[in-house]
Amino acid sequence: MAWEFATAGRLLFGAGVRGQLAEAVRAYGRRPLLVAGRGAIARGQIPEIAEAATVVVEGEPTLDSVRAAAGVFRRERCDLVVGIGGGSVLDTAKAAAALAANSGEPLDYLEVIGRGRPLESLPAPCIAVPTTAGSGSEVTRNAVLGSPEHGVKTSLRHPSMLPRLALVDPELTLTVPSPVTVTTGLDALTQLIEPYVSVRANPLTDALCLDGISRIARALPVAASPDGAGDLDVRTDMSLGSLFGGLALANAGLGVVHGFAAPLGAMFGAPHAAVCAALLPHGMAANLRALRARAAGHPAVDRYRRIAIALTGDAAASPEDGVTAAASLCRRLGVPGLHAHGVGADDAGEVCRRAVQASSMKANPIELSAGELRETLLAAL
Repeated sequence: MAWEFATAGRLLFGAGVRGQLAEAVRAYGRRPLLVAGRGAIARGQIPEIAEAATVVVEGEPTLDSVRAAAGVFRRERCDLVVGIGGGSVLDTAKAAAALAANSGEPLDYLEVIGRGRPLESLPAPCIAVPTTAGSGSEVTRNAVLGSPEHGVKTSLRHPSMLPRLALVDPELTLTVPSPVTVTTGLDALTQLIEPYVSVRANPLTDALCLDGISRIARALPVAASPDGAGDLDVRTDMSLGSLFGGLALANAGLGVVHGFAAPLGAMFGAPHAAVCAALLPHGMAANLRALRARAAGHPAVDRYRRIAIALTGDAAASPEDGVTAAASLCRRLGVPGLHAHGVGADDAGEVCRRAVQASSMKANPIELSAGELRETLLAAL
């Protein structure tokens, strides 16, 4: 079996490592563009580069917002990008670094709706500093961008879009509100489960996934509670699980949950992490039913058994016990169904049609029929 493993040029992990940010910035340039969420700026988490040219990210990135960010980079004659925030912020930072160094329009390089051309020039150096434990975007080679006019989300993707430095400090997540902790944490869990059963799984991503699943399953209920939110050990497990998920998805791909997340986010403006949280147990159940019915000896069935063990801590757990555990965790954490984001049964046909075209579907362990996809979506409402 041949496989590769690619990640950020350098990884820094641990409580307090954000203190090395100023030195890291100086190593890559002199005029940084700061891409940050309003919360990070308000909490003063970035005093070292507070005077930098700044783009404030509100909401998930779109073609227009990354065009604007790249424009600020050029106008201010910046020479590197520093992204500090959640997944939307980091995707904006990576896309801005890529587009600022390349001619043409984003559509020249986008998958699905664009021309899919490779980048002509290397992106500007990018430093990624996550402040949530969820997306893993600090170690992925793509940026997910929304195109309202096309009604889709799709990726700007290139190997050179991996950040030069991923700086992961769990202390930055201590003030994340409980609802965000829940949805981003379940997104991280999804990004550990889907790569583990992916058709592109490899031994290195396997090890990261199983360790990360155990960490998130153990830590998320505590981190989401009032008494545990400030527990640095718990937040460290969450940050490490999220990082492992990013490493895994970047090298092994995703699956049906993320296949649905792309059109749902674009069509309804639903936050990516919340969509994944609502869909996770239903996507697992759909895959298991299809595998049992059409490919009972498929190795993914046993992989779902190992996922169940990691989720429950029970060595005798069955694959279906993992589905039950994921559903129970979502109920315990109060995750609403997709109806909360305006999705109804009448939307199922169009959502499923678009989901089939999503790149994430290509790595799902088994091809799901139109009926199976519809059943999955309706179960998640």
